[in-house]
Amino acid sequence: MTARTGEVRTHQPPPPAARPSLQGHYAGFASRFAAFAVDVVVLSGIFILVLAAINFTASVLVERGIHFSRSDTWVVVGYGVWAFIYFAHFWGLNGKTAGGALFGVQVVTNDGGDVSLRQAIGRALVFPLSFLMLGLGFFGIIWGDRRRALHDVIAGTVVIYSWDAQAARLRFLSRPRYSAPPESPVTPGSSAGPPS
Repeated sequence: MTARTGEVRTHQPPPPAARPSLQGHYAGFASRFAAFAVDVVVLSGIFILVLAAINFTASVLVERGIHFSRSDTWVVVGYGVWAFIYFAHFWGLNGKTAGGALFGVQVVTNDGGDVSLRQAIGRALVFPLSFLMLGLGFFGIIWGDRRRALHDVIAGTVVIYSWDAQAARLRFLSRPRYSAPPESPVTPGSSAGPPS
């Protein structure tokens, strides 16, 4: 198809390549591990801040600080209880921890529904089993058809991608690669060059 004499055709950018969305697909090992690493940093940071607040309060009230150590049994138990509360609460709330929200992964039931508080508590209780079996509980994420770890199988859950990473790009990253030249009104018989 050719343009008629006197018409100016503007350059149209080519359509973006169609890319399949990962939303709703089972989350892979790398995404889940990265989300877990962020969660460990977040929950450890909060736990350390709480210990620092307790130490400060004790030093003000009784003029004597409390020296915390990783060898103190109650510190290890407190950390374990806090980690349990952190994961169970967020999995039961909306299926996403801080790391899960950052990396776009969400815990759902086998049929794709919301995780109940009971399932969230059960998943948080059996989560350490995947570690205690020399990490063998995580092999299902790599080789399983639904990418379920041992704690997922026991709790009746799966982990999926909850948002499309390609649709959630930052604004400056989503500028079109091709831009159309600015449109200038050109009428038949007039010069299309720059004004003199």
